[in-house]
Amino acid sequence: MLDILIIGGGPIGIACGLAAQKAGLSFVIVEKGCLVNSLYNYPSTMTFFSTSEKLEIGGVPFVTNSYKPVRAEALEYYRRVATSNHLPVNLFEEVTGVKKEDGSFIITTAKASYRAKNVIISTGFYDIPVKLNIPGEDLPKVKHYYQDPNYYALQKVVVVGSSNSAIDVALETYRKGAEVTLVIRGADVGERVKYWIRPDIMNRIKEGSIKAYFKSNLKAIRQYEVDIETPEGLVTIPNDFVMAMTGYQPNFEFLKKIGIKLSEDRFVPEYNHTTMETNVAGLYLAGVVVGGMDTHLWFIENSRIHADMIIGDIVGKVEKL
Repeated sequence: MLDILIIGGGPIGIACGLAAQKAGLSFVIVEKGCLVNSLYNYPSTMTFFSTSEKLEIGGVPFVTNSYKPVRAEALEYYRRVATSNHLPVNLFEEVTGVKKEDGSFIITTAKASYRAKNVIISTGFYDIPVKLNIPGEDLPKVKHYYQDPNYYALQKVVVVGSSNSAIDVALETYRKGAEVTLVIRGADVGERVKYWIRPDIMNRIKEGSIKAYFKSNLKAIRQYEVDIETPEGLVTIPNDFVMAMTGYQPNFEFLKKIGIKLSEDRFVPEYNHTTMETNVAGLYLAGVVVGGMDTHLWFIENSRIHADMIIGDIVGKVEKL
């Protein structure tokens, strides 16, 4: 029987593995995709908001070429951390069930079954996009994920949202020759947009290079056009692609299925803020998943401490026996 089964092979899952290894506990990390799967699916051009030292885990230095690391550097860093420490990581193995039985957990996956005394869930929030729930959203031209701006060169692109991801998409596709229209629900660009990006998007909007509809919503999508509800009325414009950068959410159904209680408003899981243990004894949460729908509250830099909090609690319980 394992001391710990860690679900999720992202930076925080790896951090939990490093802390467990240091404490001499037996563990396995199970990841449904590739190593640091969410980071792998980030835009190829992404630059992190955080500086490299704030993304470090397990005390391993993160050396980068510039002040803020890019996606490729982060992928290489976390891969080297996992492999150099010989962490037991099982990739492309999705967890299908977690059941508590006789004081321990039975974890079933697409490939195997495990028994562990404790389970850590560090699954992030990038797997399920927040839908627009409007006609035409299921068309192939509608994208909830974004990889590279070159694909949209010379196309008419509508970007929905005002967060960092939406603004990055708008600026990058514009600079590759796309005709970009922003649809923003609020009265202004999002307050949390990176400080070095905000002046750029505001100037592009002001000069008319990027068209922006504020206090507006996308109402319908068709093959070659879209409808936008604006304060002045319904506007129909030609369109080739819709980039719905409306955010993502944790897999709440999975959390509920394994017995974790969620708040009714923002689906925040019930957990001890000192130990990260949920209402299910021996079942812990780490990383952004603890924030429910408020996915902007937790990042690598402020949730990496969850690893030591959790392992400290598990070791403390063992010492009391």
